[in-house]
Amino acid sequence: MSSFAEQPLPFDFDEATPAPLPEGQRPSYIADHRARLRARFMAGGAQAIPDYEMLELVLFRAIPRRDVKPLAYDLLETFGDFNRVITASESRLRKVKGVGDAVIVELKIIEAAAHRMARAKVLNRNAISSWDALVDYCHTTMAHRETEQFRVLYLDRKNMLIADEEQAKGTVDHVPVYPREVAKRALELNASALILVHNHPSGDPTPSPSDISMTQQIEAACIALGLSLHDHLIVGKSSELSFKSEGYL
Repeated sequence: MSSFAEQPLPFDFDEATPAPLPEGQRPSYIADHRARLRARFMAGGAQAIPDYEMLELVLFRAIPRRDVKPLAYDLLETFGDFNRVITASESRLRKVKGVGDAVIVELKIIEAAAHRMARAKVLNRNAISSWDALVDYCHTTMAHRETEQFRVLYLDRKNMLIADEEQAKGTVDHVPVYPREVAKRALELNASALILVHNHPSGDPTPSPSDISMTQQIEAACIALGLSLHDHLIVGKSSELSFKSEGYL
């Protein structure tokens, strides 16, 4: 019997999922498998188990009665890896047979927890001296998005983070950005410096001509207002590009 209590969430299960039974009434092989997997995870951590078993652990609470291994495989086949599963949009997740409200909630809790943990490492710290943590935060929150997102990190005189705001959403290869709005928001927040961040869903962080042109426009607006543009990060699937390091700024 598992040492972890499982209570069904207050959401409707997928139509293909039977109503949950008390743990003692489940098929023994399911309970035994869950107990073994949990024990292996607790003994060896995430390194001890592959992606599909990590997904199984997440799905256990959402689907208390059924074998969730086939669903874990289906999710990985659809989205590619664990990170892309938990960051997938609700609409795309619902297209996978067996995914209902309860599954989506569990996945989104994991995603939100990852974002919050990464963000905690950059709050109340100098963004420049904590650069690696800042890059990790940007990667965690943006690397696996399916569409482009443009965000601005606003900093005070000590380079402490004042605000992290989404400026615009776009398509798979374009996001509209308005330099005047970026500068205007900096003044509203009484910010002294900015860091621009956007992602490339293609996975390649190489800047496009429009990326370079837009950055130059924002830099010009910052100079006119006495603001510092520290950097523009482009986040790819497995790497990031810094405009400052590459000589674009």
